[in-house]
Amino acid sequence: MGDKTRMEKLAVDPCAFIRPSPSSGVLGGVARATRETILLCEAAGYDVVLVETVGAGQSEYVVADMVDLFLVLMLPGAGDMLQGIKKGVLELADIIAVNKADQAPDQGRRAARDYASALQIMTAADAPWKPPVLSISGLLNQGLDDLWAQMQQHHKIMIKSGLFHERRQEQTIKWMWAMVEDRLLSRFRANPEVKAALPDLMADVKDDRITATLAAEKLLAHFGMGDFI
Repeated sequence: MGDKTRMEKLAVDPCAFIRPSPSSGVLGGVARATRETILLCEAAGYDVVLVETVGAGQSEYVVADMVDLFLVLMLPGAGDMLQGIKKGVLELADIIAVNKADQAPDQGRRAARDYASALQIMTAADAPWKPPVLSISGLLNQGLDDLWAQMQQHHKIMIKSGLFHERRQEQTIKWMWAMVEDRLLSRFRANPEVKAALPDLMADVKDDRITATLAAEKLLAHFGMGDFI
C-alpha cells in the first residue's frame, strides 16, 4: 500500500501488514520485487493482499498482470468521464468504484452510469464475469460492504470457471519475460562500453546528427549485439 501514515486504524491492526515499496525508477510504478512480495505475503498466511498503484500511466497495466482482481478507483466530477479513463484500463478492470461519492452524489451517479454503459459495450455477452460499477465513500465507509461482496463473488466465479488458475498461469509466463527484459536492460545499462558511448550518442540523436535507429545499433554493437537490429 501507499502512505502508511494515512491509515490510522489499519496501521495498528495486528492482522494487517503494510509495506510502502517505492518503485526506485522502475517502469510501471511498482517495485522490482512486488510479485515476490505478494507470494511472500501469501506464504505468511495473509489471505488478502492489496497492491496500490500511483494511479497513472503504465502502472495499471503492470499491476493488472500480477493480481487476481483489478479494481479501478475513479472520482466524480473529474471532467469528461469516458475520456478521463483510457480504454485499455476499462478493458482490464474487474470492478470500477467511484470513490468520494458523498462529496458529489449527482456527479457520482452520473459517472457510474457512464462507466456501466461503456463496460456493457466492451464486455462479451458470454463472459462469466461482468465488471460492476459501484459508488463508494472511503471516508464515510459507505458502499464498502457491497464492494467486498463483489470482490468475493468475483473470486468464486473465477475459480468455478477455471479462469482463476488460467490467469495465474498467464501471469507467471509474463513474470518470466518481465524478469528477462528487466535483467537484460540492467546489464545493458551497466555495460562499461555502453556507458562510455551513451552520452555522445544521446547528444548526436538530440541534435539530429544521427538517427535513433543508428544510435541503437551502435549501442547494441557496444554490448556485443551489433546484428540484433
